Amino acid sequence: MRVVGLDIHRVFAEAVMLENGTIRRLGRVGMTRDHLTAFAKTLTHDDHVVVEATGNASAVAEVIRPHVGRVVIANPRQVRLIAEARIKTDVIDATVLARLYASGFLPEVWIPDQATLGLRRQVTRRSQIVRQRTRLKTIVQSILHAHLVPPCPHADLFGPRGRTWLLAQTLPVDESDAVTRHLREYDRLSEDLKVVERELAREARADANITQLMTIPGIDMVVAVGLIAAIGPIARFAGPDRLVAYLGLNPSVHQSGSGKPRHGRITKQGRSHARTMLVEAAWQAVRGPGPLRAFFQRVSARRGPHVAAVAVARKLAVIIWHLLTRGEDYAWVRPALHAKKLRDLELRSGEPARRGQRGAAYAYNLTRTRQEERRRVEQAEIAYRRMTEGWSRRGRRVPTSAAKEERL
Repeated sequence: MRVVGLDIHRVFAEAVMLENGTIRRLGRVGMTRDHLTAFAKTLTHDDHVVVEATGNASAVAEVIRPHVGRVVIANPRQVRLIAEARIKTDVIDATVLARLYASGFLPEVWIPDQATLGLRRQVTRRSQIVRQRTRLKTIVQSILHAHLVPPCPHADLFGPRGRTWLLAQTLPVDESDAVTRHLREYDRLSEDLKVVERELAREARADANITQLMTIPGIDMVVAVGLIAAIGPIARFAGPDRLVAYLGLNPSVHQSGSGKPRHGRITKQGRSHARTMLVEAAWQAVRGPGPLRAFFQRVSARRGPHVAAVAVARKLAVIIWHLLTRGEDYAWVRPALHAKKLRDLELRSGEPARRGQRGAAYAYNLTRTRQEERRRVEQAEIAYRRMTEGWSRRGRRVPTSAAKEERL
């Protein structure tokens, strides 16, 4: 077996081949599909190609894969021999990749399929549009603040009433023109956001895993799609702890010798966007009744609300693994609320509104139905509190001497 290492750049890639323990330089390959295809045709189906994870690594793997035995993408954070090398050249980097793979010490990265890559790109586009809209809001607010304009009395400055109030304020001509331009740009981004969310909603309706995740409180279409795009096939995670670690929600551990391990902050490795969405979903989930709120309050009483929110996010990751693995809905799902989520999903996907017809989501409009569902999850919350009341609590350590510690 021959191993080819590729050190990828924007314009070219440096290629080396490891064969029978000897490194042979193959030269530079242009970073276009034609050049990569021509290079791949010089290889055989017994060759393995190793590249470092970059923005275009997936595209490179897609072009080369049909012509070789295997394409491997290395995790750059874990290939520290390249990042920390004192003598660093493209040939050396490619050689390190090839030798690590041949020796079995190369940390690999999962290569998503085309459907997952497309979903990730759509999620990224939505995040970019949302950030741009937020930036425009901040710019307009800074203009008002610079000219001593009082805060807007309406909830949404960019809504109809907020805009009427905004355009009535006294500002210099150039600043007034700038605000008008920002409003036009905001409207354009809003239309783009509707288009992207329509495509995401259609993808969500066609994926049973996404609708299953939406049975969990706090998880809507945006969060569910983002998580599925980040996770991919749940079968690649042997257990919930693997998924938690992939999302960077597991605590860091420090242990040396015979001493006890010390657990610190979460590692924050892996998919940062998915981790952020899970934490936001956790804050939303604990606003309503249920076991998650009881868990949040129990942790918050000891460690504070922010640590508790991260703990709930980790709990959500564990729940997600079990739901996707078993193909089940959340145990404490509120059926009427879930039906409303699905109906909102249909409307966002472009389906017309059905006037005069009562669908499954109509039950959520009934006060009695909402109260019955709320009463059911409140009972589960009370049961969780009763279960955890007898658990031992470790207090804060108070140092008394080198040989003795006292707990409150």
